[in-house]
Amino acid sequence: MFLIRKLKEGFNLSLEFVLELIDWSLPLDRGRRKDGMDERKRQEKKKQKKKRLRMGRGSVVGSERCVSCTTFNILAPIYKRLSKEDQSCRESQYRAYWSSRNEKIIDRLLGDRSSIICLQEVWLGNDELVQMYEKRLGDAGYVSFKLARTNNRGDGTYDSGLLTAVHQGCLRIINHRELLFNDFGDRVAQLLHVESDGALWQGQKCSDQQQILIVNTHLLFPHDFSLCIVRLQQVYKILRYIETYRKDHNLDLMPIILCGDWNGSKRGHVYKFLRSQGFVSSYDTAHRYSDVDAHKWVSHRNHRGNICGVDFIWLLNPNKLRKPLRTSWNEAVFGLIKSLLRAASLTEDNAFAFLKVDSPGYFITYSGFCQALHQLGLCGHPHGLSSEDTKDLWTQADTDRNGVVDFEEFQQQIWNPKCFEQAKDEITSETKESRMIQQAFGFNVKNAVLFPPEVEQGMWPENYSLSDHAPLTVVFSPVKIPCGQPIC
Repeated sequence: MFLIRKLKEGFNLSLEFVLELIDWSLPLDRGRRKDGMDERKRQEKKKQKKKRLRMGRGSVVGSERCVSCTTFNILAPIYKRLSKEDQSCRESQYRAYWSSRNEKIIDRLLGDRSSIICLQEVWLGNDELVQMYEKRLGDAGYVSFKLARTNNRGDGTYDSGLLTAVHQGCLRIINHRELLFNDFGDRVAQLLHVESDGALWQGQKCSDQQQILIVNTHLLFPHDFSLCIVRLQQVYKILRYIETYRKDHNLDLMPIILCGDWNGSKRGHVYKFLRSQGFVSSYDTAHRYSDVDAHKWVSHRNHRGNICGVDFIWLLNPNKLRKPLRTSWNEAVFGLIKSLLRAASLTEDNAFAFLKVDSPGYFITYSGFCQALHQLGLCGHPHGLSSEDTKDLWTQADTDRNGVVDFEEFQQQIWNPKCFEQAKDEITSETKESRMIQQAFGFNVKNAVLFPPEVEQGMWPENYSLSDHAPLTVVFSPVKIPCGQPIC
């Protein structure tokens, strides 16, 4: 229990470990816009205007007809604080305030003219606000789907959720599904299966498959380290649902787009989990940022005054050869275990001893492993790891199947695991000759822009008032890609 006490008290935790554990961010003063930058601001606005001219559902790049997507957490009025002194004073109490702000948000969305709009924190408990969005988006040619979080108390107090809109002049809805996590955070996700209303590039037959899977979600905020496992579970549920849907409908060869507020940065375990499954951050791809470029841009300033990049549009093309989902999940949990042990300032030897508990000999037993997970706060409660999860982790750790995990297996599976890129290369080389190469429909990332322009430089402007998040818009251009059947 000493380890848990250290974690809860924040004893001897470096900034690096805290960031890695709770997926979060820098204090505002690390990213505040300085004086004397008016000229830079003007230049950025010019760039932003040029970018917007290239965005939108009707964008054409060469002979290609592009598809665009916007994700935006619009900050529900029931969460928007109006006074630092009185935390109970919320925008929802003043109709003029929330109505005006949301009209401006809709103006922005209609100006961007994206093919797909994914919104989070929509105040679904207020019929007038919902009708405002549905009416104006509907008049502009969009069909909308909304989904409230599962903690609705009937009085609208906490009734917020998701709204996804698709422009009917660009895409046709094939199917729509709702995913209820039914977990600690009452979070949900929407899945839309759409297809283009015509050929996306010259010379393509309209009968060719041009279908896309789109997900909109809003993950739990990492209030403390104990919620990291819940957040990983939410992502796992989304990916497992997609996998099941694809198999049930025989939809192997199509791109997948995940949109939303992921409430975690590029340092976090959620980001690493999605990367391990072949997804790429569209904004980082467009700007050629690497996985370690964690503070090149920001998209959110939270109620604690921290700024961070948490809003992502993820892309998975069908030519990505991926690990089995369960394998990636186990590796993500092992990564979380390592972070918790490192956060407690445990060395490699001490971490092994902690997992070994009181087991005789120089190895970890299954009972000791379960006891250690319980002490780390990863199981033993309704939203922690299940007994099946624990057994799967143990099976992956015990590589020689002799019933115990020795120090070498501990190093290979938990402390110093082989990186994903190496594993990906192995999968590719093993399957290269055995797969039939065929043409599939996919996307290239042509452009990506955040608003306001200062956030693209890692700063948060004080005069921005649309939300505490920045809208992210990405333009995808169609491409024919050679691929075999993805590994599921």
